[in-house]
Amino acid sequence: MTSLVFFLRTPRVAVSTLGLLVGTLSFSGCTGNESFQETPLPAGPDLVTFTKENLYPEGVEYDTNGRRFLVSSLTTGSIGQIAENGTYAPFITDGSLVSSTGLQIDALRNRLLVAVADPGYNTAKTSAATRGKLAGVASFDGLGKFLGYVDLGKLRPDLSHFANDMAVDQAGNVYVTDSFAPIIYKIDALGAASVFVEDARLGAPAGQFGLNGIELHPDGYLLVAKSDDGSLFKVPIANPSSLTKVTTTQDLKGIDGLVLVETNRLYAVTNAQSKVYNLTTATNWSEATVAGTFTTEAQYPTTLTRRSATETYVLYSRINELQTPTTPPASQFSIAKLKF
Repeated sequence: MTSLVFFLRTPRVAVSTLGLLVGTLSFSGCTGNESFQETPLPAGPDLVTFTKENLYPEGVEYDTNGRRFLVSSLTTGSIGQIAENGTYAPFITDGSLVSSTGLQIDALRNRLLVAVADPGYNTAKTSAATRGKLAGVASFDGLGKFLGYVDLGKLRPDLSHFANDMAVDQAGNVYVTDSFAPIIYKIDALGAASVFVEDARLGAPAGQFGLNGIELHPDGYLLVAKSDDGSLFKVPIANPSSLTKVTTTQDLKGIDGLVLVETNRLYAVTNAQSKVYNLTTATNWSEATVAGTFTTEAQYPTTLTRRSATETYVLYSRINELQTPTTPPASQFSIAKLKF
């Protein structure tokens, strides 16, 4: 496979790591493992609807400092910013972003991590060399300045690839899921990439999405979703080959984005079912039960972001429409507050 730095033919091609740069504008993201500010945000809107033709966002993050949602795009690769009143504005447009998928704010290092794939939906950038073979992570600072890019697909050049979602730990290690290969990658704090775990149990039939959402648990393991069969896996950081499947009481087929809201509580989107499940555990995630269900709009919900300790939002992506494109393409998309 051709090296993915093909898309970065500028002097910055030499930057092969995920840079650590503090800009004048800082990120603050919310995860299930960190403390929220003492002065809480006022309640957010129940629904944020924004307009941008042919955007088809797949990932979403909430930037607490900027009071804005950030969204990716399968069709343009760009990163957009959305005010809580629904005003859309461009934030990042970069040649490395063929299709941008998952987003992850790493507030400790003031960077936005962007997973990059090529499912063929960005007609301006897709190519035979990268379609279905691209897995990368790009990094930007709080001003949207490019920091670096890591090519993950080159680690297994003979496989199909689709970088999907990411989790980052306190040391700056980034864990990345690949929907087309049975692999979770690791990018260390210096930008060195490796195969963290490769296991047949993490694979999916050709043409189907396998690994998807990923969350870091403070007890030292990853919780990872697998879309095709609705599996949820527990992957110990210290010994990833000892991964186990979480026993669930609910069919989670179509499971996509995850957010850990408490150590024993996980929200999981199932786009095939148009639902978000509130999963809880009393067994340290060897088993999980459903404590509540939020029914979404039938607009292909993909992933979640936390706005505050008590507010979590789900993105309505409409990306199922890309399978049978309409003319004109969709122009309205939404982000909805969960209410269990």
